Amino acid sequence: NRFVFSFSAGARAGILNGMSTTYKSCLVAGLLTLGLGVLGCDEDRPPPKKSEKAAGTAPAAKKVEVGKNVFLEVQGGKRRVLVESQVCRRTDQLEQLLCRKRTKEHEAILSADIDARDIHKALVLCGADPGKPVSFAGKRIPPTGPVVKVTLQYQDKGRTVTVPAQEWIRDVKTKKHLDADWVFAGSVFHPDPLNPKAQPFYGANDGDVICIANFETAMLDLAIDSSKENSDLAFEAFTERIPPLETRVVVILEPVPPAKKR
Repeated sequence: NRFVFSFSAGARAGILNGMSTTYKSCLVAGLLTLGLGVLGCDEDRPPPKKSEKAAGTAPAAKKVEVGKNVFLEVQGGKRRVLVESQVCRRTDQLEQLLCRKRTKEHEAILSADIDARDIHKALVLCGADPGKPVSFAGKRIPPTGPVVKVTLQYQDKGRTVTVPAQEWIRDVKTKKHLDADWVFAGSVFHPDPLNPKAQPFYGANDGDVICIANFETAMLDLAIDSSKENSDLAFEAFTERIPPLETRVVVILEPVPPAKKR
């Protein structure tokens, strides 16, 4: 995959200064030829092909692997994160939608063999700036950060099914599916007190990747009071809507641009 970068005038001058005289002469000659064509001196040239945009077709999506089972997908000006996971639980109360493999599968619907730092990195590459996880120090401060749309995609008898993640989670009392958005809280980094030079530990790797109950180490969390202390709010798996155990599911994360102020 290739990425296209735009250069400033100074950068372009630096690149040109590094070229040989012969190469720069050829480049100038080529530009002059192009200029003549633009001015109408290209009657013998075939008409240019229609661009994808003019033809009404969307550009092809390109996937870049950020880490194991974590991908950044770029399509035109749109970017989103894809996480390969599988169903690990379909019943009872929940605290996570997605956890890291071999951590909190007993409390989550999905698990993934990932390093949560790769998802964090991919979301930043999508233009999302992490906020802060929930704080319980004294007064409770809810999690903050940009809203992230979470969608689930899987195969069912040869057919691709795509659903909002909220539809797999329901309120224990009302039995209605979750009606709240996730925000990119960004978890926390813990330095190793025994080895200050070691890479800090990323809190979400203990399991709190996409949370339903508020956690101080959550990477994505609900921007509502969903703490254990809130006895009026608890969520469970919407079993009838969740495919069988071990079904492969792609978790799609799309940061939502903030609304423009009027």
